[in-house]
Amino acid sequence: MTTLLQRLPQAWRDIGGLDTAEEIAQQPTLWRELAGHLAAERTRLADFLGNSLRNPHQRVILTGAGSSAYVGEIVADELNAAWPCQVRAVATTSLLTHPELYLEADAPTLLVSFARSGSSPESTATVQLLREVVRDVRFLNITCNPSGQLAQQGAQDKSVFNLMMPPASCDRGFAMTSSFTCMLLAALCALSPNVQPQRLEALAQLGEQALRNWSAPVAALAAKPVRRVVYLGSGPLEALAKEAALKILELTGGQVLAMANSALGFRHGPKAALNDETLVVLFRSASPLARRYEQDLLQELQREQIAARCLTVGVDAEIGIDAAVWNDAGAATWHDAWLAPLWLLMAQQYALHQSALLQLRPDNPFAGGTVNRVVQGVTIYRHDDF
Repeated sequence: MTTLLQRLPQAWRDIGGLDTAEEIAQQPTLWRELAGHLAAERTRLADFLGNSLRNPHQRVILTGAGSSAYVGEIVADELNAAWPCQVRAVATTSLLTHPELYLEADAPTLLVSFARSGSSPESTATVQLLREVVRDVRFLNITCNPSGQLAQQGAQDKSVFNLMMPPASCDRGFAMTSSFTCMLLAALCALSPNVQPQRLEALAQLGEQALRNWSAPVAALAAKPVRRVVYLGSGPLEALAKEAALKILELTGGQVLAMANSALGFRHGPKAALNDETLVVLFRSASPLARRYEQDLLQELQREQIAARCLTVGVDAEIGIDAAVWNDAGAATWHDAWLAPLWLLMAQQYALHQSALLQLRPDNPFAGGTVNRVVQGVTIYRHDDF
């Protein structure tokens, strides 16, 4: 009988984790589906964007809340380096509280919103805020839910482009998994110059190999209880570390504390969190320079033996991709933002298994409703009332 991430599907169903397990495992399939969808939308999206990304005065703000904000943080620098326009990631939770720091009335602005449900109060309020504050503003909604408020409110508006993700990416489980990687790859494909659809096919093949080869060692790693997990990454992978830390914090209901930092930044105080119940996971960069810095930190942690274990994931790592397959895919030329979805497959599985180890229900680890799939309890205040 076929197993799913080291358990039978019925076993996942019995503990309330089948949705999350399936949504982690389906991601390479969805990346292929996304490639076809992006190819079909290419001309319409190009017409919407025009030459705006070549305009040095154009501002592009990548936004979202929680995991969706981390999508923007991972891709922002990659896109900013590719175009003359100004690209930055600013969470909706910052735009709403300090709009004067991020918005300029006379600067042409493209707001790129990442949203799984598209119905969080911050997402819709941020769109309204920019409509009121910025004179020349357009909206690119990268979202998984065609019925969400974000997609619905712009359906007939020429200043809005709704780029929908594959239907199955709108995760049924509590944690964002498929939605995260699909939106990340959609942003890179839609907003990067000269990206060919073959890259998503190559990524899907690498993802399938990762799921086959990593599921057993990751399940074995997660069978050992920990109290703290530290994820580290350089450059765009620091934002990936934030997402990985959030995944285990969410799926363990806060019972496993997690933090994220950069490899170089970790020594500047956060290293104090280490003890003999801590797992350290270092995402290895595609950049040889970054890997040299990362290797120094790794050797330091191994010498000191304060943490229970230090594990590397990524390029030239303990959990990585077979070199022959890596070269065949042409992945040696890819930057970290493109590789982030692969490394996240490890962190998602680890969080899922840790949730099961703690006898929680991974599809809904907060049965009491203290944290919700779509955020609740937010009151929106008008920016011009203060």
